[in-house]
Amino acid sequence: MTSRVNTSTRRHWLSSLGGGLGALALRAMWADELVANESTDPSQQKPSSSSHPPRATRVIWLFMHGGPSHVDLFDPKPALVKYAGQTLPKSFGNVMTRRDVSKNPLLGPLKPFRKRGNSGLQISDFLPHIAKHADQLCVIRSMHGDSVNHPQSVYQMNTGKTFMGHPSIGSWVTYGLGSLNQNLPAFVVLPDPGGGLKGGPPAWGSGYLPGVYQGVTMRSGAAPILDLAPQASVSLTQQRGSLELIQQLNKQFVKSHPSESALVARVQAYEMAYRMQTAAPDLVDISQESQLTHKLYGLDNKATAEFGRRCLLARRMIEKGVRFVQVYSGNTNGWDAHSDVLSNHTQYCEQTDLPIAGLLTDLKQRGLLEDTLIIWGGEFGRMPMSEQGKGRDHNPWGYSSWLAGAGIEGGRAIGATDEIGLRAEVDKVHVSDFHATILHLLGLDHEELSFFHNGLEQRLTGPAHPQVVKAI
Repeated sequence: MTSRVNTSTRRHWLSSLGGGLGALALRAMWADELVANESTDPSQQKPSSSSHPPRATRVIWLFMHGGPSHVDLFDPKPALVKYAGQTLPKSFGNVMTRRDVSKNPLLGPLKPFRKRGNSGLQISDFLPHIAKHADQLCVIRSMHGDSVNHPQSVYQMNTGKTFMGHPSIGSWVTYGLGSLNQNLPAFVVLPDPGGGLKGGPPAWGSGYLPGVYQGVTMRSGAAPILDLAPQASVSLTQQRGSLELIQQLNKQFVKSHPSESALVARVQAYEMAYRMQTAAPDLVDISQESQLTHKLYGLDNKATAEFGRRCLLARRMIEKGVRFVQVYSGNTNGWDAHSDVLSNHTQYCEQTDLPIAGLLTDLKQRGLLEDTLIIWGGEFGRMPMSEQGKGRDHNPWGYSSWLAGAGIEGGRAIGATDEIGLRAEVDKVHVSDFHATILHLLGLDHEELSFFHNGLEQRLTGPAHPQVVKAI
């Protein structure tokens, strides 16, 4: 078994020699080499790449931060229209929320639902552009989780657990499947520029997995990753010389420490990060795209341009071999419509509806939708009861998400909430079931994808034994 030593001081020194390459960019490049070369310890080895033929090889996750209202977007409830203005019937029992809104009157959907496409899948007028893709969407109307609070629910939707410190699903996927392009990170996050994600960066962290698997945040513009490029005063010749010096030092160290095979991976990592200085800026240069493509994503409109740009970047990334991309909508509060659902959702639907529809169109035109899994959803939904007259409180007990692409049959809804949209009731899909299904679509068995930590085989979906949603 290969021995391991603490090289954190050495790594820090080498990073500083690298001419400002940036630790995060380097870690993103270490993934395959680190685990393949660093140890034969079973706790450090990657699992087999797949357990069955995958439907998808890549993922774009459109995360609507704050909790979009399912009863106003994807889950039509005639009874909620009928009983709007009345208090919640006692037959629904106690409602666990952060504040008692059970006596608040029920609030009907704020815009009409209509049958869309050939399938007749009902989608709200809040989303007229996504509605045109109804026949591609598989809506899960029976999602449910375990916390009414934002941070815990953000963590659960991203990591399977309601508290920080666990690997995100993007980290698990890249741990299980590796990279498709050694010049780019396997897992990229495009956060909302407004910032303020409840729970913060641990939502895309690697937890107890090696740090190489955490999500790398990117921005549009000439500097997609901070500190990736060397300082202006450092020429390419100087940087090349620094890397060659590092190689010489590493080779000398390997001679006296032959068991430290991880150093071979380190040399390769510096070389890849060096190449990434060219690959990453080119990746985010959307000026290469046609004006027609810009219009498709809404880049010609002030309301849609920012989110549309990130959707376009997501397409460019998966096209270049990035395996897992998360695109966040919603700043500190985002879709968190406590005081006024109509105003809040009008704003966020206007920002995201056209770009998401453009993404679906673009992926299909390019033949990428066949093996790319698109996920839409937030950390929970909203209550059918009103709050402050025109708003809705958090609802983790029943809400909607949808999937598209990856050979999934669209134009249909799976599961159901009760008659007013309060709780998942038919064919319930817990967050863990959702994760197991995503892994299955990628060719991974959620029971086998594990990492030995603190004396246990840890899993994204553990310790429970969720089920893959076969209907999907």
